[in-house]
Parts: sequence; C-alpha cells; structure tokens
Amino acid sequence: MTDSRRMRTPLSWAAAHHSLEPPSVRRASLASVVASVAIIVTGGIVRITGSGLGCPEWPACADETLAPTATMGLHGVIEFGNRLLTGVLCAVVGWVIVTARLQRTPAPSVLRGAWAQFWVVVLNAVVGGVTVWMRLDPYVVAAHFIAAMLLLTTAVITWDRARSLRTSSATSSGQPAAPPPFCRAASVTLLAVNAVLILAGTLVTGSGPHPGDSSDVPRMPFDWTLVTGVHGVLGAAVLAVGGCLLFALPKDGFAGTRRKAALLLAAVLAQGALGLVQSLTGLPALAVGLHLLGAALVWVGALQVHLTLHAESGRLPRPSCSTTDSSVIPT
Repeated sequence: MTDSRRMRTPLSWAAAHHSLEPPSVRRASLASVVASVAIIVTGGIVRITGSGLGCPEWPACADETLAPTATMGLHGVIEFGNRLLTGVLCAVVGWVIVTARLQRTPAPSVLRGAWAQFWVVVLNAVVGGVTVWMRLDPYVVAAHFIAAMLLLTTAVITWDRARSLRTSSATSSGQPAAPPPFCRAASVTLLAVNAVLILAGTLVTGSGPHPGDSSDVPRMPFDWTLVTGVHGVLGAAVLAVGGCLLFALPKDGFAGTRRKAALLLAAVLAQGALGLVQSLTGLPALAVGLHLLGAALVWVGALQVHLTLHAESGRLPRPSCSTTDSSVIPT
C-alpha cells in the first residue's frame, strides 16, 4: 500500500496541517512532571486523612453513584478529589502527546516517552482500583505508590528529552567531556540506592500508624522501628553516594551535573531532618505529607543528576529532530 493510501489518524492529520515549536512540548512535559508529583502528594493526603475508602467502590464512588454523596462526608470528597486529579493528569499527558506529535520536526524519543506516560497512567489507575477492591491491603497500597513513582520517572525522562531539543543542534559539534568512570558508576548507584530507599519507605508506611482508613485495615507484619532504621541508613547511603559523586566530578564541562548534585544533597539533608522530626513527634499528618513530597523531589533530583551527567558526557545522544524512525511511534 502506498503512503497516500495509508489510513490517517487524527494526530497524523493534524500534524500534516499544523506544527508547533519545541517550547510547546517543553511546557507540556514540565506540566506532566508537576502533575505526577501532585498525584503522589494527594494520594498521601488520602491516606493520612483516613479517606482511602471514602469512595468504597471503583470506578464508581459507590453503587451506581459516580460522585460521593452527602452521607460520605469529607472522606468521600477527599478520595473523589484524588480521582478527579487522575483525570487532570490524563489531560496533561494527552497534551504532551499532542505537542510532541505536532512538532515541526518531531523528536521520536520524546513522543515515545509521552506514550509511555499514557500507559503508566492506565497502569496506575488499575492498581488504584485494585487498592479499593482489596480494602487498602498494605502490599497493594505499596504497589500503587510504586506505580506513581514509575509515572514520575517517565515524566522526568520525557521532560529531559524535551528540554534537550533546544540545544541538540548547538551541542552537536566538539568533543564531549569524559567524566571519570567512577562518576558514571556513582550516578547509577545513586539511582539504585534511591530506588531501594523508596521500597523501604513503603515498608515503613505499610507497618506504620497511617493505614489509610479508620476501619480495621491490616498492616504489614514488620517491626516499625527496625524498618524505619533501615530506611534511615539507606537515606544516609544516598547522601554518601551523592557526596562522593559531587566530589569526584570535574569542574570543567560538568557544571550542570555539579549544580544538580548539590541541590540533591540539600534535598536529602532536608528530607532526613524531616524524617527524624516526624519519627520523634509521633508521625503527625503534616510531617508525613511533607516527607512524601520530599521523597518525590529527591527521586526527581537523582534522575536529573544521572541524566545530566550522561548528557554532558555525550554518552546518551540527544533527541534528533528527524522522523527517520517515526514508523515505530503511535500516531
């Protein structure tokens, strides 16, 4: 079949008649990062306010009722608000897909990242529904949080690729800087330890005093003091690895990585101090919510350090403004 007879989708038709510039997809991808952080924080608000079963059914809030009723009270409003934010997130991800597809010279890697976000949003919604059906089983709640962090990961990577569009042609000449092998290994280790830190955090949450609802929700059978101590040690390990990376980075050619590594260390220190305060004060809801926000920001920082290091060293190619491999991209 010739190209002229190929079936056209709405996006391919729009791309043939309209075009956008890189700033549009950069704005959209940044919005998806903000929305991904927001869905993590609001999910935490649902848990710490005991509103996890404010809407006792899914996808409807209750039997044959999409929205909460007056009898469900504030808990129903909070849980339903979190579900509405998922709809906003879907709209933002759709915005990323459209702006990436309508680029005057589309970057295939950005478009692939946008579609990856879409499928992770679907995954997150399904896991959220299972969480309600399983009556806030702590292991399913942990899986729901991990799915949200996976969404944040895809959003940050897509944002990084979109930002690279503005400098891809300007940085194509010259020899890239070569960081010491230790720095490349340290950036990978930083991500790995941070990922384990996040997993340990789900154990702290699952065995802690905020089950997500006022009913008799089961908790994970772990000693809370022990898993909290392990969580703290892993946080110190992230700080140590990040400090070693910053110390080992050359000053020439890696200004961006050094700046982001310094910001990451500051965020980890603040997060550690907040974690200590909440442990000593009986886990007040506000401190728990701020700690959850800090966890998301620290993960974003670790991803940014890793991505910036590889971009500045030239080990990861920047997105090329071409359509040579657009045949493998959904349109």
